[in-house]
Amino acid sequence: MLISALLIILIALGGMMLTYTVAKDERFMWRLAAGNIVGSAIFGLTAFAAACLFGFGPATILVSLGVTLLPLLLLQKKDLRNNFLSDWAKAKGKLQGGGGKRIKSVAYYAFFVLLFWFFFDQAMYELKDGIYTGGSNNLGDLPFHLGAIFGFTDGNNFPPQNPSWAGARFSYPFIADFLTACFVKLGVRVETAMFWQNFSWALSLLVLLERFVARVTSSKLAGRIAPALLFFSGGLGFVWFFKDYWESGQSIVNFLWHLPKDYTIGDHFRWGNSMVVLFITQRSLLLGMPLAVLVLGWLWKVFATEDTEKDGAAPSFLNSSTPLLLGLLAGMLPLIHLHSLAALFVVTGFLFVMQPAKWKTWIIFGVGVAVIAIPELLWSMSGSASETAKFFEWHFGWDKRDDNFFWFWIKNTGIVIPAVIAGLYLLFSPQRRKDAEKKEKPVDQITASHRDGVTLAYFYIPFAVLFIISNAAKLAPWEWDNIKVLIYWFVGSIPLIALAIAWAWEQTGLAKVVAASCFVVLTLGGALDVWRTASGQIKTRVFEREAMQVAAGIKQKTEPNALFLNAPTYNSAVVLSGRRSLMRYSGHLSSHGIDYLPREDDLKRIYEGGGVADILMRKYNIEYVLISPEEINSMKANEDFFRKYPVIAEAGQYRVYKIK
Repeated sequence: MLISALLIILIALGGMMLTYTVAKDERFMWRLAAGNIVGSAIFGLTAFAAACLFGFGPATILVSLGVTLLPLLLLQKKDLRNNFLSDWAKAKGKLQGGGGKRIKSVAYYAFFVLLFWFFFDQAMYELKDGIYTGGSNNLGDLPFHLGAIFGFTDGNNFPPQNPSWAGARFSYPFIADFLTACFVKLGVRVETAMFWQNFSWALSLLVLLERFVARVTSSKLAGRIAPALLFFSGGLGFVWFFKDYWESGQSIVNFLWHLPKDYTIGDHFRWGNSMVVLFITQRSLLLGMPLAVLVLGWLWKVFATEDTEKDGAAPSFLNSSTPLLLGLLAGMLPLIHLHSLAALFVVTGFLFVMQPAKWKTWIIFGVGVAVIAIPELLWSMSGSASETAKFFEWHFGWDKRDDNFFWFWIKNTGIVIPAVIAGLYLLFSPQRRKDAEKKEKPVDQITASHRDGVTLAYFYIPFAVLFIISNAAKLAPWEWDNIKVLIYWFVGSIPLIALAIAWAWEQTGLAKVVAASCFVVLTLGGALDVWRTASGQIKTRVFEREAMQVAAGIKQKTEPNALFLNAPTYNSAVVLSGRRSLMRYSGHLSSHGIDYLPREDDLKRIYEGGGVADILMRKYNIEYVLISPEEINSMKANEDFFRKYPVIAEAGQYRVYKIK
């Protein structure tokens, strides 16, 4: 645990120093959060490139860590050092004393610290009889990530092949899992490394989102509201919760400690709470989103400024290298989270069209993105088994199934869309100006606030377009994966929702009740699902103890790049060994656009035994075959056929036969 915490602190410090080159007016906490994300991206990509060239070991990792810490040399510059010391002094000062605002602020962040601690502690844990997860939707995703992590640490998978589909490039954005592999290579347990990274990335997202919303809305209260809207996102599932509670006959306390199901995802709902269906399952998004929010904050700063690039003149922060540096940062996203880059591409494209006078800034930013993103995309696409044609198809209504389109979105997101409309109305409402005048704000501040409100309405346009696109077409082989784009529509909507709630709360009488009621409606369904996970109510075994034992035997008795035949399931024991599989879970393969059916047919024929099995094993160069209850039940494995081969690892009903 100490090693993980130390590594994260060092990575964050290295990235933190870079923030002083692109942001002049941010507080220490924001810089530390941004530094954690920037440092993680730089460290991950640097270590990956070094591992491909020189091998993956502690020396490579430590040298890459040294590269990540190079920005600390910027402290030699007197002005930057003074800024850093000033920010540090202000941060320490805010922790001293016991004023009401300070206590509320500490309580606010303490709540999220405890929430993330208990929630991500459920991502993976080990008991006497195996490896478990407390995430209701993490049963298939956890083995996928473990397969990638152990492929790096134990399978020497460099340059990486797809561990679930041998012979093809691993085109899934894997940097988050590779970062975990780096920690494991330095002696950290895999569940500890995953926990600390998830925990720190979530905290960074909290701080960056709060600051982003506060900046675009000019409301600190809206900023404070925003993270709750994201982390407790949900729809009208709480209505079903009260129905289930009433029918259960239990006390409310007992029912809350024994929730029967999730209330944002399932038979009735498809949107899902972000924590439950995205951040605990799709670790790439948990690293990619704070990086995207960081870039969005800068895009807003460019878009909202009045200055234009007439006669070569531009605002000071646009004359610097900031656009290029931010572009380089965004360009890292293809191997971190590709859908985040796609969302930024749409947003930036629209901003360019709406403000062509700032073309120099947009072009420089685009060049920075292209310098890194294009080589990464070309590398990951070459040799990939994914069929690009499967990643786009006209498809109305996302995953609405038989629901009416409008009812589907109301049921799944509650009052999100009405709240967005209310926020947009408020931006143009004369009432905001009257409220500002009552507070006796200077005229220039009132005018600037109105101008920024109109600008925010225009800034929202590309996010609305993301919603339209995601409801008009499939952007992935599995339509539900459109949520990876839809979540950015929601992130772009949060400032408007938070602004509307904050404005109503600052009024008197009935308006406060309305604000509080809207906040509860927007967050209660998601809070129930988050509570169900964080309180440890879900205990799903992913790998049994025998699978872990045979995986240990595989590591001892086989070469790191050995090729295995196993049933196409998500939790094969081969996953824990880091070895490659001819084929794993068909659900993952189909969602990645891989045509798995011909290979699956061959896999079944091999397990049936006979002469054709020998031919097919030579065709695919199979070196080892796993026989377990899964192969016997789903593949009807003919174990008598394989008894002619020696057993090199065995645990209970698990046996590994050496073919070559």
